[in-house]
Amino acid sequence: MKRIGIIGAGQLGQMLGFAGQNLDVEFVFLDPSPDPPASVVGPVLRLPFDSDEGLRQLASDADVVTYEFENVSVSAIERVCADTIVYPPLDALRISQDRLSEKQLFESLQIPVPPYRTIDSAQDLRNAANDIGLPLVLKTRRLGYDGKGQAVVRDEADLSDALTALGGSNLIAEQWVPFDCEVSAICVRNVRGDVLVYPLIENQHRDGILIISRAPAEANGLAALATRHLRQMLAHFDYVGVLTIEFFVAGDQLLANEFAPRVHNSGHWTIEGARTSQFENHLRAILDLPLGDVSPVGHAAMLNLIGSMPPKNLDLGSDTIFLHDYGKRPRPGRKLGHITVVASDPADRDRTVTRLSEILVAQANPTGIADCIDLSG
Repeated sequence: MKRIGIIGAGQLGQMLGFAGQNLDVEFVFLDPSPDPPASVVGPVLRLPFDSDEGLRQLASDADVVTYEFENVSVSAIERVCADTIVYPPLDALRISQDRLSEKQLFESLQIPVPPYRTIDSAQDLRNAANDIGLPLVLKTRRLGYDGKGQAVVRDEADLSDALTALGGSNLIAEQWVPFDCEVSAICVRNVRGDVLVYPLIENQHRDGILIISRAPAEANGLAALATRHLRQMLAHFDYVGVLTIEFFVAGDQLLANEFAPRVHNSGHWTIEGARTSQFENHLRAILDLPLGDVSPVGHAAMLNLIGSMPPKNLDLGSDTIFLHDYGKRPRPGRKLGHITVVASDPADRDRTVTRLSEILVAQANPTGIADCIDLSG
């Protein structure tokens, strides 16, 4: 029986663990949290993510090591895992941790991105405002996620405050894109080089946090373009595992926003909505097993539950609605679970989502559940 070591024991680790039950594999996790979600699917080494002791023990206990989030120390992994198989490749992890490196990689592969500038001073930011115009989005180069570490600057008078709020240096400024929608493209590649691509996914965010995903997206021919960009990235890294690129859709153009070298929140719908989930396929890829069918089984929507969960006795009213509870303590802005809807057509899916939102608002804390399922954009 193979054993997989996972850096991080959050909800993504939990879902990887559940998927592994179909493959007869075991798991061991590294996570300092006292009661992380993945503890229900395998033992957890409760040591810091960059702990030499923890990483060394994880590597010795596992046949292959992977990770469930980007903000882990590449140098620490390299230091203690030199003789251990780690997927996805650490070069992908390293570049994903720095928004400037990420943009430069996209450009080198001729994947379009919004105009941007590096920012290390007030003068840099003033120059960027003149060069690429306002509004612009100012972002930290590292450690930003779910809308953290960024600010939209709409007026010259706000430049100084935004710069100060984000630390004054090691930033990038991006042109604000008047996009039609946001989509994500998810693919998987195994060790032998087999590649499969999931249907394109349309995403809705609020305050930088994903609220709802719909798949397959009505992409108007953009799926083929997204697949081409994914394959460019896979080839560049000699990639193994699940890879996600988030794009802005602007007319007939895809503008890359960022990529994630891991299973992705926008792919949670694949658990019930695809023949093989992104989680099972990630495990298959890193173990070099044949990849599973990524075809959708219908039209799916995934709703993040943020800040609070619906009552445990809530009747969802359908066997095509699936509630996932990560077992996390409620906290404002925290992803606690998600709901997936699978329907025979997009109209039926969207009607179900609307009905579901009404049920949740009526039976749960409206400032918690209502916030996480508002479809108004």
